Amino acid sequence: MTRSSAPGKVYLFGEHAVVYGEPAVPCAIERRARVGVRQRDDGKLRVHAEDLSLNGFTVEYGASPDDQPDVDVSASLVSAAMGYVDGAIEQVREVTGEGEVGFDVTIESDIPLGAGLGSSAAVVVAAIDAATRELGVTLDSDELAERAFRTEYEVQDGQASRADTFCSATGGAVRVEGDDCRAIEAPDLPIVIGFDGGAGDTGELVAGVRGLREEYRFAAETVEAIGDVVRNGEDALVDGDLEELGRLMNFNHGLLSALGVSSRSLDAMVWAARGAGATGAKLTGAGGGGCIVALDPTEETETALSYTPGCEDAFRAELADEGVKRLK
Repeated sequence: MTRSSAPGKVYLFGEHAVVYGEPAVPCAIERRARVGVRQRDDGKLRVHAEDLSLNGFTVEYGASPDDQPDVDVSASLVSAAMGYVDGAIEQVREVTGEGEVGFDVTIESDIPLGAGLGSSAAVVVAAIDAATRELGVTLDSDELAERAFRTEYEVQDGQASRADTFCSATGGAVRVEGDDCRAIEAPDLPIVIGFDGGAGDTGELVAGVRGLREEYRFAAETVEAIGDVVRNGEDALVDGDLEELGRLMNFNHGLLSALGVSSRSLDAMVWAARGAGATGAKLTGAGGGGCIVALDPTEETETALSYTPGCEDAFRAELADEGVKRLK
């Protein structure tokens, strides 16, 4: 079996606005998805999920698009868990020229689903890397990121950006603006994450912002203002200025709240973190539930979040300097 892992991510700045060509700065974190792949003798795909913030399950089905998994869980749950894997394997079949190949796929993940930490991107990146190598093909990080982006773009009905998959493939801090993706220097950030145990509906939230942007000029200007925050944030990141980084993160959260993508639990965690002395705190990802990211070198924010109603988990996350890893 060939195995790979890929990291999740947090957004320092720029989620939602990145969909409209504004810049964004995500950072890879040491919470990882691990995918193992073994080639089969038939064209079937068998997927066993050890932990995707769900009870584990196994599904097996044929290579034909008309064949559907036969498993005793809700169709929406299977669709959410399987769509990205299906898309990743299609990319593998395309790039290797092995159109009928089947696989046994095992997925384990430390990254909660739909919580704004890039779980789907990490699974897709690790799956494509492991499956191509199982067939004797090794992709460089740029092509791996591109193949993973195509998967997310298809599954998310054209509403994905390159940020998550590029960050997961390359690691570290990255800057994404349209098709331009590159690594940037970042200090060792004191990242603290709060998780409310929930997950937002990414498609619904992105569509909501799109509707506001099309209906109101001030909503479009809010999206542009997020881009301005990102540009200022890049300078603060290069300078290692945690106070300015935090201040701009606070601005970013306020703008995202104005666009309707925050939630009561996210706001409660943000204010708890700020009250505990974090230099800044904001939601990360699509919003609607899930995670916040804060900057605090002390233990105060993590402690405050652990006592905040609605916060299910609080933990510190190191920056992942390395993206996809080949595992033994």
